[in-house]
Formats: sequence, C-alpha cells, structure tokens
Amino acid sequence: MAQRLVRAKRKIKAAGIPFRLPAPHLLEARLASVLAVVYLIFNEGYTGRGDLAGEALWLGRALVELMPDQPEAHGLLAMMLLHDSRREARFRDGDLVLLADQDRSLWDADEIARGRAALDRSLALGGRGPYVVQAAIAALHADDPRDWLQIAVLYGELARLTDSPVVALNRAVAIAELEGPEAGLEIVEQLDLDGYRYLHSTRGELLARLGRATEARDAYRRALTLVHDDAERRQFERRLAELGSDPSSP
Repeated sequence: MAQRLVRAKRKIKAAGIPFRLPAPHLLEARLASVLAVVYLIFNEGYTGRGDLAGEALWLGRALVELMPDQPEAHGLLAMMLLHDSRREARFRDGDLVLLADQDRSLWDADEIARGRAALDRSLALGGRGPYVVQAAIAALHADDPRDWLQIAVLYGELARLTDSPVVALNRAVAIAELEGPEAGLEIVEQLDLDGYRYLHSTRGELLARLGRATEARDAYRRALTLVHDDAERRQFERRLAELGSDPSSP
C-alpha cells in the first residue's frame, strides 16, 4: 500500500494531474468512499506502520484543503491526528501499552491541539457524522480524567449511525467504567462477535473484575486463538498469567 501511494503521488506530479472535485451530484458518494479508504490506510499504519499513517495524514490534509466546507473530512483528519498523537506511547520495548497505562508525557501535545482544532472546525460546520463523533471520542480520551459519561453517550450515537457491533463493544467498555463491570458485561454477552478477539479480551477483563477468574481465563484463551499480532499475543498471555492457574487443571 505504501509503495502504491508513493507511485501514485509521483505519477500525479510527473503528469501534472490536477486535484479537483468531481461534479456536485457525484461528490457525496465519492467522498464517503475516499474517507473510508483513508481511514483504513491510517488504521493499518496505526498498528505499527508509521509510513502508512503518515500517508493517511497527508491525504487527510489534502482532503480538507480541497473541501474546506466538508465536516466529515475535518472529522476524519481530527480523529487521525488525535490517535497519532499517542503513537510513541503505544509500545514499550516492543510490547503494546494500553491507553490507561500510557506515559502521557510521550503524547504529542501539538498534534493533539491540531486535532482539537480540526474537530472544532467540523463541529462549526454542523458535522454530526461518524468521523466527527469518533474524533470527539478521541478528544475525550485525551482528557485526564476521562469523562466516561460523555464517552458512553457518544458511543451510543456512533452505534446509532453505524449499527456496528464493534462500536457497541466499545460502548460496553465505557459503560463498565461508568456503571461497573456487570453492566458492561451484560452488553458484551449480547454481541454476535465470536470471531473478534477484542470481544473475548474485553469479556475476560470484565469477568476478572467480577472475580470470575476461571471464566476470565477461558475468555483470554479464546482471544489468543484469534490473535495474529505478536504484541497483542504477548499482552493477552501476560493478562492470562496474571489471572493465575486454573485450580481445576491437573
């Protein structure tokens, strides 16, 4: 993907291809597709490919320059900037560090400020779409302490907009922080995401908080069967070890 992006930019420059907007009747459908692709590129880069994340940010800036009145373009850029600001704190000695455990002194304050400014611009334009909502959630996660009530409300709105069970899972995490692990677990148990590793790791964490260690270990073992990233695997293995051995095991 990174090589294709570089080749595409070289071709655009060499051929003098202008950046221009499609006809108005084509803009909305095309913009949604472009935003989705940029979002996917950033997500891939955020897991460790800094070059791809940088390309996605470049594309995001190009979009807001081309379409300064499109709130979702500003929302996507805001979300990417706010997430990217935590890049240096996400890993320690090759191991994944959860947001709550990250060293905030490693966060890029300038990038957070730029992300908040882009979010403010999207809201001023009347933005209420999924990228704007995700950017608002990311901005709240940059606060200390985090306002879990607002985060839960925004995840509820995002779930309404997207009808995504993954969003519902994130809302369950916020509800657990707000109302306790039992309330979060009640939501998790209703989600049809058996093939999604984070469902099981989240379920394992909530069960552990409730003192249901045997069930928590089973949940983390299920998560381990679905993981493909070495850093995530080590994280799940550490959490499983912290839960201790199963007394029923021989």
